[in-house]
Order: sequence, then C-alpha cells, then structure tokens
Amino acid sequence: MTTKTAMMYWRDALRFVCSVQFWRMAVLWTFALVFSHLQLFVRALFSRKSHSYPRCSPQPIFTTTTTSMPVCIVTGATSGLGAAAAHALSKEGFYVVLAGRSSDLLSEIIREIKKRNRDAHLKAFQVDLSSFQSMLKFKNSLKQWLLNSDMHPSIQLLINNAGILATSCRFTAEGFDQMMGTNYIGAFFLTNLLLPLLRSSPVPSRIVNVTSFTHRCVFDLQVDEESLSGICFSKSKQYPFAHIYEYSKICLLLFSYELHRQLYLMDKSHPVSVIAVDPGAVETKIMREIPSQLSHLALVVLKVLGFLHSPESGVEPTVDAALAPPEASGVYFFGGRGRSVSSSALSYDTELAKKLWTSSCKLFIGLQHTCRENS
Repeated sequence: MTTKTAMMYWRDALRFVCSVQFWRMAVLWTFALVFSHLQLFVRALFSRKSHSYPRCSPQPIFTTTTTSMPVCIVTGATSGLGAAAAHALSKEGFYVVLAGRSSDLLSEIIREIKKRNRDAHLKAFQVDLSSFQSMLKFKNSLKQWLLNSDMHPSIQLLINNAGILATSCRFTAEGFDQMMGTNYIGAFFLTNLLLPLLRSSPVPSRIVNVTSFTHRCVFDLQVDEESLSGICFSKSKQYPFAHIYEYSKICLLLFSYELHRQLYLMDKSHPVSVIAVDPGAVETKIMREIPSQLSHLALVVLKVLGFLHSPESGVEPTVDAALAPPEASGVYFFGGRGRSVSSSALSYDTELAKKLWTSSCKLFIGLQHTCRENS
C-alpha cells in the first residue's frame, strides 16, 4: 500500500467513525445483542416454562413408485451461514439446493461440502435475490429439475438466508434499494413464488427466515410502498445504511409472523410452519464494505465479550429452526440448543404486519404484471 493510498484509507476510516451510522452500529447494535443474550440468561434462571425445542429428523417423501429425500433450499449459500447451513442440513438427510449469485462460488462450496460429507445430495442454482427476473427463472428451473429428477414436485424447507450490508446507495434492476431488495423484498417475492411447491408437499413443510438482533433498534416503522422500495432513503444526505439494515430485518420478522398466522394458524388444509431465527453475531463476510481495520476491531471486541460465533456454530439456531417440531411455528430462535427468546414489542404488532403484507403484495403484483407485459 502506497503512502497516498494509506492516507486515503485512514481518511475514509475516520470519516466513517465520525458518522451517525457507525455509532448506531457500535452502540445500539451492541445493546440489542446484549439484550438478547440477557433474555437467555434470565429465562434459564427464573423461567419454569421450557423455551427450547428438540430437533426432529426430516421425513422422507413416499410416492407410489419411489421414496425420495426431502428438498431444502438455502439462499445466500455461497459463503458464511448459507454454506454452513447447506453442509449441516445435508448431514441431516435433506437434498440441499444451494442458491446464490456466483456460480463459481456455488461450485466451490459444493466441492467443500462433498469433501466433508461424501453422501451429501446437492444441487446449485444461480439466482440473484435482488432481481425479480432472476427469481422467476430460478422457480421455473427448480420445477423442471424436480420433474427431471423423478422427485416429488414439491419442496419441504425454504431457508431465506441471503442478506447484505451495503454502505453506499445502490439500486436493483427494478428500482429498489439494493439492501432492501436483497434482505426483505427478495425473501418476500421468492417465498410467494415458491409457496405452491411448499403447500403441495405430502409431509409438513417449513419456511425459515434468518433475521437479526438489530431489528430491536427500530422503534417506529413506515411500511408504505415508497419506504419498502427504499426510495425515501436515497433522499438522505448520507446513506443511512445501518438504519436500512435494521429496517429490512424487522420487515422480515413482521413478515414471518404474518406468514405464520396465514399459513400455519389459518390454513389447516395445507399448514406450512414459519420460524424466524437470529444467528447472533457471526464472523462472516457481511461487513466487507466496512473499513477493514474497523470491522476487525468489532470482531475482536465481540470475541472478547464471548458473543462472536464461527459460521459452523452460528448456524446452530438455523438448524434448530429447520428441524423443530411443527408447533414451534411463530417462534423466534436464538442462542442455539433449540432455545428461543422474544423479539421486540414492535415486531408483534399485528396491524403493522398486515399493512406490511398489503404493501409488499402490491409491489409483488406490480412486478408480475410488468413481467407479463414484457414477455
């Protein structure tokens, strides 16, 4: 690194430290994480009611002619928690479909999983969760693959894990803020596209949404279409990336609880369980856009506090949620060992969740109409 480059780096790092978003992450996110761990501690000491759930083995799919493995889809499977989830669930007996933006990275992850688990059944699909066209192509390719593989035309588990932390304002092809598009809108759209395959499963199916303790930092929420698309955030003088990340995660959580009410509590004919999961602080590449010295310092502090997990241990709550019994639907998993905690009070606002659902459906239907007109 040249002297000029080093000076530019430290200038940018100093500017970052002086920003409101940095201190929001440093202070509010830390308090939110501590609060979640405190809940675990208090429940372990004083609660008589068990707040943990056992793991159940996935059920095979029996047809008149064959017996096939249950199919699990993991988004954001090219690294970190997604890759760890794919490996862990392949050992549990799932045929794991890895979905990610980079075909090269997907191939690399499949090779690594095969080295550790020779019996793993894996399939990779390139898909960009910030692109509606890419998700449509993925849905069609997935359905065709299921038919060609002589498997039951259904899926049993969808793990919406894909997420980014972008420090600069970028937009998707559809005009959404990229962070909102990937972290929430993409998960909402993909879930709705794949719902017919989940509902047609002959055994109980499930949706697991990977959210974050950072949702606790949101105390007021607008869920109109302009807010969801992220257009309102682009008007800010400085891109409020920390706030948008929190916003995307509480939207995903509200969506999870509303989906639980609609699919599990109200639809008794084809109930689909829905579980939200918080992996906590995990050492992944999500902070790659943060100045490297600052992100390294944050990881050191979290490690000293005992809050930092590797992807292999951080994925435990996700696997707990994937294998929990059906009655765990609507629960917020955190801390591993099948344990759960309460999410923020705002996340349980049913009226807000309904408004979010309505606004999200309008965006979804609008894009469907656009795609039909352009086809």
